[in-house]
Amino acid sequence: MNPEVNLQQLLEQAQLMQQQLVSAQQELNDAEVQGSAGGGLVVATVNGSGELLELKINPKVVDSGDAAETVETIADLVIAAVRDAVRAAGELQQEKLGPLSQGLGQLPGF
Repeated sequence: MNPEVNLQQLLEQAQLMQQQLVSAQQELNDAEVQGSAGGGLVVATVNGSGELLELKINPKVVDSGDAAETVETIADLVIAAVRDAVRAAGELQQEKLGPLSQGLGQLPGF
C-alpha cells in the first residue's frame, strides 16, 4: 500500500461505497421484473434478487382433453418463464451493482 495514502480519505470512500451498496441492494429488493413463456401464456414475476413473487398461468394453456400433456406443457412453460424472469433480475443486478464493483479499483493505494 502506498504510504502517502490518506487513511481517512480511504475510510470515507469505503463508507460511501458501503452506503451505495446498501442502497442498490434495497433497490433490487424493491424492483420487480417479469419473464414470460408461450407468448405470454405464463408470466413469472421476481424481485431484483431473483425471488419468485408471482406466477400467472393463462387458462388457455389447459387442455381438458389431455391432462397429462397439459401438465407437462404447463411445467415446461413455468420453468421457461421463471428462467426468463431470473435472467432479467440478473441483468438488473449487474446494472445496479456492477458500477460499485468497478469502483473498488478506483480506491487509492489499490
